[in-house]
Amino acid sequence: MIELDNDLQSRQNARDLVRSAKKAQAILATFSQQQIDAIVKNVAQEAAHHAEALAKMASEETGFGNWQDKVLKNRFASLRVYDAIKDIKTVGIIHDDPVKKVMDVGVPLGVICALVPSTNPTSTVIYKTLIALKAGNTIVFSPHPGARQCSWKAVEIVKRAAEAAGAPVGCVSAITELTLEATSELMHSKDVSLILATGGEGMVRAAYASGTPTISGGPGNGPAFIERSANIHQAVKDIITSKTFDNGVICASEQSIIVERCIYDEVRRELLAQGAHFMDEREAEKMAALLLRPNGTINPKTVGKSALYLSQLAGFCVSADTRVLIAEQNTVSHNNPYSREKLCPVLGLYVEEDWKAACQRVMTLLTNEGLGHTLVIHTRNQDVIRQFSLEKPVHRILINTPAALGGIGATTNITPALTLGCGAVGGGSSSDNVGPMNLLNIRKVGYGVRSIDELRAPGSHQPSQPTIAPPTDNPNRSILDDARFAEPATAKPMLADDTAGDNRFLAGAVVTNGEEISEQNVERVIRQALAQLGK
Repeated sequence: MIELDNDLQSRQNARDLVRSAKKAQAILATFSQQQIDAIVKNVAQEAAHHAEALAKMASEETGFGNWQDKVLKNRFASLRVYDAIKDIKTVGIIHDDPVKKVMDVGVPLGVICALVPSTNPTSTVIYKTLIALKAGNTIVFSPHPGARQCSWKAVEIVKRAAEAAGAPVGCVSAITELTLEATSELMHSKDVSLILATGGEGMVRAAYASGTPTISGGPGNGPAFIERSANIHQAVKDIITSKTFDNGVICASEQSIIVERCIYDEVRRELLAQGAHFMDEREAEKMAALLLRPNGTINPKTVGKSALYLSQLAGFCVSADTRVLIAEQNTVSHNNPYSREKLCPVLGLYVEEDWKAACQRVMTLLTNEGLGHTLVIHTRNQDVIRQFSLEKPVHRILINTPAALGGIGATTNITPALTLGCGAVGGGSSSDNVGPMNLLNIRKVGYGVRSIDELRAPGSHQPSQPTIAPPTDNPNRSILDDARFAEPATAKPMLADDTAGDNRFLAGAVVTNGEEISEQNVERVIRQALAQLGK
């Protein structure tokens, strides 16, 4: 008998799993929506039942984060994700419009290749299994070598639960001969329809380079802007809660804080009161040398470690109750770790003169790293929210919430997910929080409703004249420069029966028995005319 080398054995392992998954998917494709839903429900319930055991196993194997928070992530990935997808139609006719005479039919993609990160090694397995099966696909996992045991255990649990509910054998599996060659074989297989990639930047690039369609997450570098109108105590609480959740391994978590100078002293006091340690220049230099490896990538020795552990590793002392480490900064570059993603409770802090300067700092940080990912704003000013929403190159803008939990849809009503797309601006194919609808194709069915004679009929294709909107006086002007958003003029409050109109326009209007023409009087006349027409 010929003994195969390890790389050849691992490639064969990947091929065998894909073949089995393809056969299983052919059977799964015949299942009704009710059968699919029963499988998904059982997987979610069984995964939730093992949430604590898997969390402890992941924490012990990887050394990242803490098991208590991983329990929450496992339950989120099972119960919260299930609750969000359970009523979605994914099988057969998923939409029927009898008026327009069109139908949509859900078509599974086939076999999904799923890459699993070491930072979320069990919750990612649970979440990706649920959304893949819900869309009628089978799934083959490639766990991270540093988290293989806990990922294999998670795969075993969801696989057993799926098959117990009627899923075909082979619908869920994982590479057991873990090598780069095996993962490459999986990604390049002609029988794999899609790669669902969550992990390091290098692995994600390799997935796209394979030529197989890929949906991925991307590196986060989320800035947290505390605007002057914010509830500062709550904003600081949210940031620290987020940055210390599982010791900062969720990519949506805050990486830097931007504050306006007028509130800096209050923000600093609040940060200190809630467990932040402001590093001096010497400490910040020591920490910076620790955060990145010589090749510019994240040092795995810092990932998911506590602030106390990190300070000791860097060689300086902090109080035992320290929760986050902060370095005040004024530069942004790829070589400055405080302006990049840090998967641990370390934050850069930037002080800016006003919201416009803060706006520019946010753009600089996102351009440096994290395009398309996440931004969080702490404010009570709706105009600031609107301005940032219109301009910032991210696909998750979170308001007054911990970013790590808001980005994945735990503390917000954004789609619950653990793969957060960064869109084209971030080098990805989707900007969504990825769910089952991203993992199926939609077949369009359309009935004929017009004949070719109707299309050729006179007047059926007369060119229309486009309506061109007039340009603004200054196309680069911010909406916040609009006079309507300035401090309101002193004026009487509007009453329920007051027909004076919009009180934003009261300034400068002089009303003397209707003799003075003003926007206020014109609006009153229009309303009176409409009232007469109504009678």
